[in-house]
Amino acid sequence: MVDTFRSALRPALVMTLGFALLLCGAYPALITGLAQWALPRQANGSLLIRHGQIVGSELLAQGFASPAYFHPRPSAAGANGYDASASSGSNLGPASKVLADRIAKDASTLRNGTGQRVPADLVTTSASGLDPHITPEAALFQVARVAHARHLPEAQVAALVRKAVEEPLAGVLGAPRVNVLRLNLALDATATTGA
Repeated sequence: MVDTFRSALRPALVMTLGFALLLCGAYPALITGLAQWALPRQANGSLLIRHGQIVGSELLAQGFASPAYFHPRPSAAGANGYDASASSGSNLGPASKVLADRIAKDASTLRNGTGQRVPADLVTTSASGLDPHITPEAALFQVARVAHARHLPEAQVAALVRKAVEEPLAGVLGAPRVNVLRLNLALDATATTGA
């Protein structure tokens, strides 16, 4: 019995060690190397760099509170939202009174007495709480506020939004969208250059 156990133990340990080295070492190293070679920017987080400083990732939303910037979707990620280490939704269902009250309050604030219809993505969170995109309608909804805060013509700010619209992949996958961080960086660049 002991001899049978010993004869089975050695191959089991060798197989475990071999698969551990293969699956925990060689395979991840190969995939990481291929990603760094083929898509280095994406493999490193799609970071956006301005003036030598990392300002964010085009894959993660950031909270912009100033009226001079476009705002992303609300976030339930972390205690104050937009926390990449706590990616999650609010887990409030469609019948939740808390959710309905929050949406109504946010919509009223965004409407600011104008009676405008507020795009849904400006009052609802994404599943991750970190969606960096909004619809073109949501961006255009914010044009008047941003233009007023920056003392720019609304037509100029709206043109920036239209230029920032990303079309669906291959013309069919997804929907038109606007990356909020990229749009805000373009807005800052316009203010700097006076264009």
